Formats: sequence, structure tokens, C-alpha cells
Amino acid sequence: MKLNELRDNPGAARKAKRVARGPGSGKGKTAGRGIKGQKSRSGVALNAYEGGQMPLYMRLPKRGFNKPNRKEFAVVNLGLIQRFVDAGKLDAGNPIDEAALVASGVVRRRRDGIRVLGKGELTAALTLSVTGASQSAVDAVAKAGGTLTVTAPKAEAAAE
Repeated sequence: MKLNELRDNPGAARKAKRVARGPGSGKGKTAGRGIKGQKSRSGVALNAYEGGQMPLYMRLPKRGFNKPNRKEFAVVNLGLIQRFVDAGKLDAGNPIDEAALVASGVVRRRRDGIRVLGKGELTAALTLSVTGASQSAVDAVAKAGGTLTVTAPKAEAAAE
């Protein structure tokens, strides 16, 4: 095969429909928009407008609350940590803290701390130090012969 023989699969690429290009195109004159009315004009905004009537999204009551300063934890399961230990990306002999988890690629970023959950099998005896952990994760680490210490989240530097 040569570069000049490269082709898309049949039917993979379709040409764009060119509207308002004369009667022979089949989409001439009104370009498929019909005759008159708001939708035939440019600059239409119909998404939730109900002709002046109070829109449905405003008639329904508000529900719930999103706390603006809530803590966002990076979540990691024990099974994933075990996979990284097996692959040699984490050293089971050394204590594993949040910096080690980020450096090895188990989690992308710390956020407000790392929380360990108990999903998956853990066979290595690890010494973990993280911001949060579920009870099942603490039990699973202890069962494997390791220790899991939960440290308090680091206070923001803004409190000066």
C-alpha cells in the first residue's frame, strides 16, 4: 500500500449538506426551514422559552444544596494499590504516603487528601499513611499484616 492509495472506508465520510444553493440542490430557497415563523429566522432561542408563560424549570421547586467549601478527596481502592505494588511502581518495603501515591500514578492529584477504600484484594503488607480510609480498608490492611494510619487533612495556608 502506498500513500496515494489510502482511502476511507466506503460510507465513512459524508459530504456536508450545502443548503440555500439553488433549486437544483433540493435545499434551495428556504433551505429546509419552511415558511415564516421564529424558527425560519436567524438568532432563534427556543430552548426553554414558553411564549411568556413561566417556564417549567422555574415553576418547579428548588431542591438540594451544594456545599461550596466541601472537601474533595481523591479516592483509591486497595485493589489498585496492590496492582501497582505487583507492577513494581510502588515499593511495599517503604512507607507509602500521599506523595508516593501521586508520584507512582495511582492517583492524578491529591485534592484535599487521599481516601482509601476497601474494594479489591490486598496481599502485600503495606504501611499506608493517608488522609482518610473506610473501615473495610483499615481491616483489610491489618489482615494483610500492614498498618494504615489516617492523618488529619493539612490546613489551608490562607488561615494566617
